[in-house]
Amino acid sequence: MQTMTVGHFKSHFSEVLDVVQQGEDVVISYGKKKEKIAVLVPFDRYEGKPKRTLGLLSGKASFSIPADFKISDDELLSL
Repeated sequence: MQTMTVGHFKSHFSEVLDVVQQGEDVVISYGKKKEKIAVLVPFDRYEGKPKRTLGLLSGKASFSIPADFKISDDELLSL
């Protein structure tokens, strides 16, 4: 895992993408304290946002909106 400053990242963007494409993580640091602010990871290892569960009803209930459901924003807000 490499760590680099924002300035280095900006000036070597293509090379950094090559490194990430080869499977390595790259940490971006910022400021005088070189605080770590981001991590670039290969897309195949990106997990994304976790799915939300329904809490107490997880696995017992579901929710969906029919495709033909029509209501304006004003109607919804007046309920």
